[in-house]
Amino acid sequence: MTLTHDRRTELLAGCPLFKGIDALGLATLAELATAVDFPAGHVIAREGDIGTGFFVVIDGQVRVVRDGEVVARLGPGDFFGELSVLDRQPRNATVSADEPTSCLALASWDFDKVLLEQPALTLAILRGVAARLREVTDATRH
Repeated sequence: MTLTHDRRTELLAGCPLFKGIDALGLATLAELATAVDFPAGHVIAREGDIGTGFFVVIDGQVRVVRDGEVVARLGPGDFFGELSVLDRQPRNATVSADEPTSCLALASWDFDKVLLEQPALTLAILRGVAARLREVTDATRH
């Protein structure tokens, strides 16, 4: 799948992790993002592997499996891979395409480059990760 720069920017703007990022930051990310297609059943990220990519689902659906148990299903606008890209630790889940799926992918080295060059974008992403952590933490308390 080939996407225009404007379409990549629009897709990234819809991703909750990038909420609060200005137009320049989104345009920079869009420049580095690549559209990738995965067939049904393809393992996109494997639990225990060091992650080298961050993904935003464009089309389709992925299944997130941790320790053999399905913990989530993600669709358009959802994202995965941010923790391993940020902390360079092994992935904490396996993510597989349930059906033909298209994603925007950002390589870890590109992600790092943007984080180092644009402090406002880095702060927005940190807030996004903190919000996601808060959601998970709050959900386990109920």
